[in-house]
Amino acid sequence: MESLHTEATALLMKLIATPSFSKEEEEVAFIIEEFFEKHGVHTYRRANNVWARNKHFNPAKPTVLLNSHHDTVRPNSGYTRDPFKPEIIDGKLYGLGSNDAGGPLVSLMATFLHYYNRTDLKYNIVIAATAEEEISGTGGVESIWSSLTPIDFAIVGEPTLCNMATAEKGLMVLDCLAKGKPGHAAREEGINSIYVALPDIEWFRTFRYPKVSETLGQMKMTVTIINSGSQHNVVPAECRFTVDVRVTDAYTLEEALEIIKQHVTCEVTPRSLRMRSSGIALDHPLVQSAKKLGLELYGSPTTSDQALIPVPSVKMGPGDSARSHSADEFIFAHEIEQGITTYIKLLDNVILS
Repeated sequence: MESLHTEATALLMKLIATPSFSKEEEEVAFIIEEFFEKHGVHTYRRANNVWARNKHFNPAKPTVLLNSHHDTVRPNSGYTRDPFKPEIIDGKLYGLGSNDAGGPLVSLMATFLHYYNRTDLKYNIVIAATAEEEISGTGGVESIWSSLTPIDFAIVGEPTLCNMATAEKGLMVLDCLAKGKPGHAAREEGINSIYVALPDIEWFRTFRYPKVSETLGQMKMTVTIINSGSQHNVVPAECRFTVDVRVTDAYTLEEALEIIKQHVTCEVTPRSLRMRSSGIALDHPLVQSAKKLGLELYGSPTTSDQALIPVPSVKMGPGDSARSHSADEFIFAHEIEQGITTYIKLLDNVILS
């Protein structure tokens, strides 16, 4: 276990030192391939996605997927450190992507190696290090899904303090358009599109969906961007605004969208209907294993690649989501060891004969 922890930490430092912004992950994908090849693991690659199967893979057995992403956001302006210089100071491993999701990724990779050569597994294990998670891009896990063989359930590596998210809200981004009529602001002319938009914006702020999820609670809608007008003395003919809708398992995206269209007068256009709510039954063996280990179970308000995985899944891993995308991002070095240990204990209760 100590060797796995040491290798995982060294790999994470190498990943941090290599920029891997979404759609620009080529070099990091090569590093991941090389790491597996060094351990005698044959890998598959499509674009910037890398995956592998356990040595004694048997198509007759069910399969568990271990998945995390290797792309990062761009460093924000608040950084005081070089985001691409991995350093361990006072037990903290600093660097862009260290927490989201480098720590969970290398912990899952170490976990995969722990089981790779075993012949007594009830499940096959597939690991996938995937791209474009931070932008919910189409070139990530869903682009290789059909090549991963039938998957029965999945663990998605994200920083959760090693607790288990048994459900995750989906995401629907809406582009809304309220139309008015242009006129001179000094005279009683035109129809102000901003005023047309205001009742709809207030509806998004105050409406509560009747059905509340047992695991994810209430749905949440937030107006996040408003654009209108070109100059001070012209009544604006159009007001465009964006709404962030976090959808629970109480509604499909289509159902939520239909309710919205019934209540507002503006034009509503969803950017996609891909990012669906996801989760796992609370009586699933993986959840029962988590309970035995005393892990906290919760519903996550944030989205991840879990939304694109169409089988039962959980989200969990070392690190803290509160540090994700923050300036001077870090993960505690001991959290990587904790992640590997937790993943292995969790799976031992499920996949060993």
